[in-house]
Amino acid sequence: MATGVGSLPHHDRDEAARFVVGELPDFPHLFELPGRGAGSDMIGRAAALLVDLHVDLQPSGWRLVDRPGQDEKSAAAALQADLDALELSALGYTGPLKVQVTGPWTLAAALDRPRGGQALADQGARRDLVQSLAEGIEQHAGEVGRRVPGAVVVVQVDEPALPSVLAGSVPTSSGFGRVGAVSTAEVESALAAVISAAGQWPVVHCCAAKPPIALVHRAGAVAVSCDVATLDDTTVDELAAAVDTGLCVWPGVVPVIAPAIPPSDRDLADLLQRLFSRLDQDPANLAPGVVVTPACGLAGVDEGWARAAYALAVRTGRAFADAVGGGR
Repeated sequence: MATGVGSLPHHDRDEAARFVVGELPDFPHLFELPGRGAGSDMIGRAAALLVDLHVDLQPSGWRLVDRPGQDEKSAAAALQADLDALELSALGYTGPLKVQVTGPWTLAAALDRPRGGQALADQGARRDLVQSLAEGIEQHAGEVGRRVPGAVVVVQVDEPALPSVLAGSVPTSSGFGRVGAVSTAEVESALAAVISAAGQWPVVHCCAAKPPIALVHRAGAVAVSCDVATLDDTTVDELAAAVDTGLCVWPGVVPVIAPAIPPSDRDLADLLQRLFSRLDQDPANLAPGVVVTPACGLAGVDEGWARAAYALAVRTGRAFADAVGGGR
């Protein structure tokens, strides 16, 4: 199968809804359109889901505040309008339907406290954010399920900042320092709380180098979505151990930026076979759980390449299944 990571270059939400349902007929997703402005970006979208926590927008970015304001209301309204568009385009759809939500650690690294400095640097703020986000994700997934009653809602938790949080390399708001590393135990516990609220099919996406595969799997993810090009030997070893115990892989193999000579679906299917050989796995056994994606979101590309990338992902999934004799 194939799906998108989430973000797209479109500005018209109705067009974007038709695009994801038409180009990804077996596994569409709720689109993110950051080009529409603040509130449609991944941080503003997630902030709009928070329960009993409020945000506003400052020149430096999103900030936690004591009461709701216009920025928060605009972000929430944009999300509802996006859901309206998806509901209309997905009328009668049955099958998996993915939504993306910024994870607690990437969100904590991006949100400032009321008096400055990231929420990531404050243990109490981190705890409150995890609880609020978990409740918001549960409500969000439930609403999507009600709007598209034939869908099996799959929640993708986006955590591009996770390796930096663990390494203590997230820049401070001033840019002159680094926020101290958060313990592995706290990171895993918080991620597990959010994943447990994400329903039956939680997926964690991390397009950064050295994604913490074992931690993500222990936290309860059923699949990990990652950029295959970032996987070094150490990460491959970690991934192999997780796959042995049931973790599915959503390989990001379609280029984000249009190359001068785009790869063929056979090229990318061969790449997938080599990946699973590195994992010491029979590709045919894993094929039913493989979901092919672009390496990351497509907000920065033109609409023509976005369409070509999704079509290539779909063809690659089929070519891979045909090559290894796997079915879904």
